Amino acid sequence: MMESTLAGKHIVLGVSGSIAAYKSADLIRRLRDEGAEIRVVMTRGAAEFITPLTLQTLSGHPVAIELLDADQESAMGHIALARWADWVLIAPASADTIARLAQGRGDDLLTALCLATESPLAIAPAMNNKMWTHAQTQDNLAHLRQRGVQTIGPASGDQACGEQGEGRLLEPLDIVAEMKRLVVPGELLGHHVLITAGPTYEPIDPVRFIGNRSSGKMGFALAQAAKEAGADVTLVAGPVHLPTPTGVRRVDVETAAQMHEAVMRAVAGSDIFISCAAVSDFRPHSRESEKIKKTTHDRLLLELEPTTDIVSAVSKEVNQQTFVVGFAAETHDVEALARAKRERKGCDWIVANDVSGDVMGGTENAVLLVTAGDAELWDRAPKDIVAEKLAERIASALS
Repeated sequence: MMESTLAGKHIVLGVSGSIAAYKSADLIRRLRDEGAEIRVVMTRGAAEFITPLTLQTLSGHPVAIELLDADQESAMGHIALARWADWVLIAPASADTIARLAQGRGDDLLTALCLATESPLAIAPAMNNKMWTHAQTQDNLAHLRQRGVQTIGPASGDQACGEQGEGRLLEPLDIVAEMKRLVVPGELLGHHVLITAGPTYEPIDPVRFIGNRSSGKMGFALAQAAKEAGADVTLVAGPVHLPTPTGVRRVDVETAAQMHEAVMRAVAGSDIFISCAAVSDFRPHSRESEKIKKTTHDRLLLELEPTTDIVSAVSKEVNQQTFVVGFAAETHDVEALARAKRERKGCDWIVANDVSGDVMGGTENAVLLVTAGDAELWDRAPKDIVAEKLAERIASALS
């Protein structure tokens, strides 16, 4: 059997004050099953949710809590742990702990350890969905990512407060899987990739809309491939019914305007933008507040207006340092139209495909990669294989 990538790794597991702290017990067991050696550091808040004795028993080592411990300070406990660690993993990472890390605080053992260590840091957030989506929390996370901190999760679902939404701590096995990827650096490690996927729906009235046949499968495959290559990934998804790839941050939108707004919020912290979504080119000029009745119209005329061009906004107006990859869904003259689109939108690459067949909604894709000086036709393949190949090509170009 092949040895785990975590075998022999020294991992300091930080446990902060969250109801999800109970999962740290199982996480320790799973990490040790992979051959990792664990030392646990708890905040005082964490000790209110799970006892240090439990985590000491599971890790096989005393649990450290106090920054100024009379029994340990002669050995400078936080410095010793900082030097011992190959990785520091905080799971769960509460909103308060994330905020204090972003501020560079060192007023407890865990944050002091994070300041003192030269080892990489990963955090697995866990908090109420409203706290997770709060602008201050997102600003804190963006600041930490810019400093190279890796984010694992969170997941979406039922929460201890009785609400539903994003903010659940990932399950221990999923955290272990993410750590195994981080320990062996992928080709996109250190990059933040922003991806759009799926269609947009432009409302006509409360029940009708203008949309398209995009399933989102290609964009979700790209998010999975980028994450597996080590990137920090944000996925802005139109109305699709697909599971979120593990470790990927997902933002759900419906209209082109909402997608534009979400991209503009996230792109400042991104160095790669892949616009895979089939964004509506036009929307109704006005939306009826009540359902349009067939009995009152012999003929219905819709006045349409153009939507904002998201790719152009990113490549020309917002962040010219971002590597921008656009997608072009065409039904004829694919190469000529793709080349013109690349020039018009100012993006680095265009991935063009002929959607006159079963590409939209299907599981396979055949694409034409158009760069500044070349056009390369890729054979038809499953969308996850196409996604992996594109991620590899982007990594190669950036290196």
